[in-house]
Amino acid sequence: MIILKRTFNAFLLLLMTLTMATAWADEPPKADLQKLTVMLDWFVNPDHAALVIAQEKGFFAAQGLNVELQTPADPNDPPKLVAAEKVDLAISYQPQVHIHVNAGLPIKRIGTLVATPLNSLVVLKNGPIKTLADLKGRKIGYSVGGFEEALLKAFLAKASLKPEDVTLVNINFSLAPALLSGQVDAVIGAFRNFELNQMDLAKKPGRAFYPEEEGVPPYEELVIVANRDQLNDPRFRRFLTALEQATLYILNHPDEAWQAFIAQHKDLDDELNRRAWRDTLPRLARRPAALDEASYRRFAQFLAKQGVITVALPVSNYAAQLLD
Repeated sequence: MIILKRTFNAFLLLLMTLTMATAWADEPPKADLQKLTVMLDWFVNPDHAALVIAQEKGFFAAQGLNVELQTPADPNDPPKLVAAEKVDLAISYQPQVHIHVNAGLPIKRIGTLVATPLNSLVVLKNGPIKTLADLKGRKIGYSVGGFEEALLKAFLAKASLKPEDVTLVNINFSLAPALLSGQVDAVIGAFRNFELNQMDLAKKPGRAFYPEEEGVPPYEELVIVANRDQLNDPRFRRFLTALEQATLYILNHPDEAWQAFIAQHKDLDDELNRRAWRDTLPRLARRPAALDEASYRRFAQFLAKQGVITVALPVSNYAAQLLD
């Protein structure tokens, strides 16, 4: 009996040793990982779920990567830093990619974080604006010129209105507060997964008008951009593989993923971010590296028609698919 027990214990020890060796083989020591810098579009939030989970759950490490997520001082900087080769990758927005590329910035989209629009036009649910036609004579707040103004123009055209029928007010990034305080009657550029929850928690719920329902071609909200001259960097393919693994983990284990998300970001553990997390998950790109060329083509044509860009360039100028 003693011999059998010792044999069984030896077997368990051997099994544990093999298991640990396999785990170490899957996740190399940090010193052996290749560093990759990723500049976020803004501070960490649920839109970055796949990036944070890939980092926290070891998906990047398993691909031999030590990914450093950086926060920009100015949200307009990330694509420019990629173009200048100051960072390896950056998070941006599909509309901005089109604008930057047409302006000559040497960047390309190589992946997607959030695959559907988040941008919307928001009003108070119990306010006087029930339809787009009710925007006539109203004050509309915005944060970023160019694309948001093009969105608004499309909204207004749907209601047979013109830009001069409304008054634009630059409220920077204070969208919900400006609307709740009565400074403006509507805001363009509000994210449906954030501002709507923020207003609901303030007991002043909002009503959203969605661009994809008002004549604007669907587009990707958050995308990953690289320098167009660095697309052969082997780290990028491994990065996208890890991102897809992290996304599937989030979808399969949303509660566990949330706990991993807030583990290093305890300041985000509140009701607003929990709601934003819930509303963001269905919009994550299931296949981050996949490219819908027809969608990019339609959206470039829309921007050209709205005068945001001068000409719709071939899709290959804006985006690339690195994984087959």
